[in-house]
Amino acid sequence: MARFLFVVLPVESHLNAPVAIAQELEAAGHEVAWVGPRSDLRPLVGPDATLFPTGKRYYRPDDAAGMASVRSLWEGHVLPANRFIRDAADAAVERYRPDVVVADQYALAGALAAHRRGLPWATFCVGMLELTPPTEEMPEFTGWVDAQVRRVWAMTDLPVDETIDLRFSPYLVIGLTTTALTGPAPLPPGCVLTGPALGRRPNAPAFAWEAWDPGRRHVLVTVGTMAEHLAADFYRRMTAATAPLADRVQVILTAGAGLVPDPPPYVLVAPRVPVLELMPRLDALVSHGGLGTVSEALAHGVPVVVAPIRHDHPAVARQVRRAGAGLEVSFGSATPAELTAALSAVLDEPAYRAGARRVGESFAAAGGARAAAARLAVLARTAPDTDASTVVQPSGPN
Repeated sequence: MARFLFVVLPVESHLNAPVAIAQELEAAGHEVAWVGPRSDLRPLVGPDATLFPTGKRYYRPDDAAGMASVRSLWEGHVLPANRFIRDAADAAVERYRPDVVVADQYALAGALAAHRRGLPWATFCVGMLELTPPTEEMPEFTGWVDAQVRRVWAMTDLPVDETIDLRFSPYLVIGLTTTALTGPAPLPPGCVLTGPALGRRPNAPAFAWEAWDPGRRHVLVTVGTMAEHLAADFYRRMTAATAPLADRVQVILTAGAGLVPDPPPYVLVAPRVPVLELMPRLDALVSHGGLGTVSEALAHGVPVVVAPIRHDHPAVARQVRRAGAGLEVSFGSATPAELTAALSAVLDEPAYRAGARRVGESFAAAGGARAAAARLAVLARTAPDTDASTVVQPSGPN
């Protein structure tokens, strides 16, 4: 049996997939340890899991979009977070001595710690921004991001290896989607598409099931955890948009206190919901386009209205539309009437549910968390043994 060390960042939407993959590895008899924030990980991995805590550096919300949002993501979060976890990741690899390091594609410090010791490492990609880069809309994307990756190399005493893109392991890249959604987009070398990794969620919040109306159709509306500060006006328009459907639809809207004051009776508002428990019961999802939530819906054959905000959201919206699994609307300017029309279409036109089911069937065939775990186990078995000669030596003082 092998030992796997997962290196993650403190972003809730980036944790569910690696936890699901780790559950499958443990079920197969492997050992798993974690590098990341104790406050986020301990409720997910349990009190007995081996955890090398990093502390937590919070993502600072902003309202940037387009290339400005990419700059904000890297300069405001990815670079500072990797500087913050660099030493903890390196020490964890040294102490735990895993057979394979498994790193979030933005947890570049984990990739560097493995590279330093000649260990095989795998990347898991929970979004589409890097996996299928938006070069048509943002022609400067590739060059600018490459420069940021070089800045991460500069945080260490290691010589830059131009043959390695730290976002994509040369050993194994796990993409949590399938070509039924991405279409023919080119992918990094060594990329395996497993579909979404869905597993047990020990910290799933409670839900007011007594308020669930079985006589209505059900719609979940969410913009995730990192864009809620932008959502008040969208939620207002969405509430108005569902008013004409109030006699047949019940809306579950995820929002913090005060964002949706005095919701009408057909709108249930909660700060968090047990998404995987809800999905089999839903008739539609309205989402900002985070790949995790959209994939969870499609895995259950639920069509989607996507209102993209930034980062990879426009790419996900485009993929959903091209797959025939839903529609795209403007997050900032769609009128209530336009939102009503889009929601009515995905609820009432069978083609959208059929498209969602096609994508969901491709996810099931790809294997999800179990397939990802199996690929990691193969990597652990086939990777060459590491000895002192494979450890990358520092290039000098940093």
